[in-house]
Amino acid sequence: MSGLVADARTLVEHARVEAQNHWFTFNEKLRVLSTAQSICDLALGFGEGSSKKSKARMSRPFGVAFLIAGVDDTGPQLYHTDPSGTFTKYKAKAIGQGSEGAQATLLEEYSPAMTLKEAQILALSILKQVMEEKINSINVEIAIVRSNTKKYQVLSKDEIQNLISALPAGPLA
Repeated sequence: MSGLVADARTLVEHARVEAQNHWFTFNEKLRVLSTAQSICDLALGFGEGSSKKSKARMSRPFGVAFLIAGVDDTGPQLYHTDPSGTFTKYKAKAIGQGSEGAQATLLEEYSPAMTLKEAQILALSILKQVMEEKINSINVEIAIVRSNTKKYQVLSKDEIQNLISALPAGPLA
């Protein structure tokens, strides 16, 4: 997530309600694509209903972008949503401050054949390049979604520190 935290909370709550409604109605989990579509549909609703007879639903667009990751019946998925209400599927994506340089490095260095550990080290290497302060297990969080378990996992501070210790000393090769 990058942007306004209050807007992010609103959109995350909307996505949770949509996922629960889908589960109760169809007895199946909501696909990652459908989650991204749901968030973007709400963002696109900005200004709708602003005729004289009805009140506008929102006074301004949402100021938040998301990276939505998950694993569903179609495999691993990663979507980027932006405040305009558009979404795009990616294999690897960077958002937020410093994203231009990070995205350029991802384009050069990322490979679908990477192991999970290699991908984590690449992500930390990119953060090391674009962050103003030194990265450590306090100011960096890493979450993963494994294809085999389909579970969201936040790495512990010790796991993150071990990955930081494995970083190459210089810039990326």
